Amino acid sequence: MVSNRPNRPIKRSAQIAEGPEKPYALVPFPRQRPSLKAPIGHHRYANNGYHGTLHLTLKVLTALHVSTGVTALGSDVGSRVPLIKTMVQGKDQQLLIQGSSLKGCIRSIYEAITNSTLAVISSRYRQKMPKERLPCRSKESLCPASQVFGALDWQGLVHFTDATCESAKSVTGFMPSLYRPRPEERDAYFNRGRAAGRKFYRHAVKAVDGGARGIPVQQAGTEFTFKTAIHFRNLTEAQLGTLLIALGQDSKYPMALKLGGGKPVGMGTVQISIPELEVTQNVRERYTSYTPPTAETLSREAVTQFIQEKTQAAKTSKLVELPQLEALARILQWPTVWTAPEGMY
Repeated sequence: MVSNRPNRPIKRSAQIAEGPEKPYALVPFPRQRPSLKAPIGHHRYANNGYHGTLHLTLKVLTALHVSTGVTALGSDVGSRVPLIKTMVQGKDQQLLIQGSSLKGCIRSIYEAITNSTLAVISSRYRQKMPKERLPCRSKESLCPASQVFGALDWQGLVHFTDATCESAKSVTGFMPSLYRPRPEERDAYFNRGRAAGRKFYRHAVKAVDGGARGIPVQQAGTEFTFKTAIHFRNLTEAQLGTLLIALGQDSKYPMALKLGGGKPVGMGTVQISIPELEVTQNVRERYTSYTPPTAETLSREAVTQFIQEKTQAAKTSKLVELPQLEALARILQWPTVWTAPEGMY
């Protein structure tokens, strides 16, 4: 029988040296306070705003498990283990990545490369956060990320759909036991008593297998692919370009994403490509002409050229913080030669 009981964690003294290289690094906050302003709103289409859909393909590079929080009988999901932590499945038994999970991952990148507040802060460490980085509380005073992704009483300008796996099968993996972060034991987390930046996990060549003592999880294996779409409206050119950068589409700063559980042990590396997109800009013609314009559908070389133009526009604008983008690109670069540590996490 597989044991799910974790090994007893080893207590570490705060005075002990930092030890082996950690599977994560921090992207520092910009020095300036975030600029807060009211969003454009949903009541009208903005002049020269961008509206459309990004069609995404997600390729799994290391084992992926996005948990439902439910433990089920292995036989219920086609596994031989007695009990297993599950992923969401569609009506045809394909694995799904919830749109909310994908949105949260991409938003964290967008926050890091713009001068934005944090969307969510654990109450445990709230007092350690710089006051100007606390979540936006008024829909009339929103940071750059909140204007696009939403905040309290504000829906945002982007909509994420669930990503559906192209394979009807899943595989059983064994995740090592992981423990809560212990920032109080590392000086790198803080700067004069305040949080120093945002935490991101590095990609690894491959995920660590927990073996017989690992936790059985339903997962998507390497080379699995998912399909999804992001719908957007009223984005400025800089906002759209920054979203594309956050999706890892900038050729100068290519990045893969980290999704789901097991990030410290190298799980959850996903690479995004955009084979096709639809975009409309001058919506005014829709209401002033007998032949309303249709969304322009781009593919292949046209998509590549569009992405290059918009990501460059974002970097030359004041929206993207280049030092933060460079720091994050070093952490999330793919391919990588970094090996995930085994043992304590």
